Amino acid sequence: MSTPSKPSGAVQAGGPSVRIGALVPLTRPGWAEAGRHLLAGLELAVRDVNDAGGIGGAPLDLVVRDTAADPRRAEAAVDDLAALGVAALAGEYHSVVARAAATRAAALGLPFLCSSAVLDELTGRSAEGVARIAPAQSHGWRIYGDFLLGAGHRHIAVAADASVYWAAGTGILRDRLAPHGGTVTALDMPALGPSGVCDALAGHRATALLVLTGYPEPAVPLVRAVRRDPRLGGLLIGAPAGQPEFAGWAASLGADGAGVPFLRYLPEHPGPLGIRVGAALRERLAEEPSFVAFEGYDTVTVLAGALRAHGTDRAAIAASWGRTGAEGTRGPVRFSRTPGTGVWQWAWAPVQVADRDPADPARFRVLRAG
Repeated sequence: MSTPSKPSGAVQAGGPSVRIGALVPLTRPGWAEAGRHLLAGLELAVRDVNDAGGIGGAPLDLVVRDTAADPRRAEAAVDDLAALGVAALAGEYHSVVARAAATRAAALGLPFLCSSAVLDELTGRSAEGVARIAPAQSHGWRIYGDFLLGAGHRHIAVAADASVYWAAGTGILRDRLAPHGGTVTALDMPALGPSGVCDALAGHRATALLVLTGYPEPAVPLVRAVRRDPRLGGLLIGAPAGQPEFAGWAASLGADGAGVPFLRYLPEHPGPLGIRVGAALRERLAEEPSFVAFEGYDTVTVLAGALRAHGTDRAAIAASWGRTGAEGTRGPVRFSRTPGTGVWQWAWAPVQVADRDPADPARFRVLRAG
């Protein structure tokens, strides 16, 4: 699928465009809701870049490929976009998919600025041409672990699907809680199902259950089952991967989806750029924009600066991350080499632990900032 963004009158009419490829999950089994927000941010930033004169007067075009949360499909998309002559790649939400795309892009010498995937080891080895806007999983999930400890939760259960991402998150939380006498018990979600998880929790000393599963299935039925089980009154439900921020969560669960702490990467008090972009995203999406939409916007903003400095020279862009930066919607973006990631990393985007207010599920509460 290809959806080029139309240049505005501020750029040269009829001239050659500068193209960047965008990897976005737009169909299932990908998280299409997150993909829609990511694409909205990418497209809005392209519009703003073109309104400001484009790249040296040439329009910036976005060439979009749907990854559908499939690593092999993402690799094929990288090959396709590289053959089309894009100057760089942007986007992707799912960590395992982004890792496959980043590895392939590095092999082809195609610069890749990853928007939203957080898995620490984004590439199997050091990749000079890959950078990332989103914070590494270990950074955000340690803050989430600190939130749990601060709220008095020492014994945590996780209902987890089989995934490198979920396993990494479980390990991060276990390491964070262990020095404080905390425990993390993994429950096999595919084997147990929602009712089996409830039965396991009924005989467990856990005070919190973290939903580390696919969304909407089986996350939504699991939350609903726990909320309706009289044996589990008072049990905190958490979803560190951020599902409760999206409108689909609230629409599916209503009041049952409130009071579920999650991670999001937004400042508590946005600056003028964040406020302006937030209003434009709200109009574009017809709903409250998630942090993923802001990640998309910041990705294109940073790439536009690199393209203005280096044109479409892939090697020059790939070698420039340590000198590339921009004022983003959530603060100044600068990259450094961060141990354990293999990529150039913005260290760090602002992190919040938030939830939907049980008194008004349309309103978010910030429970901890880091």
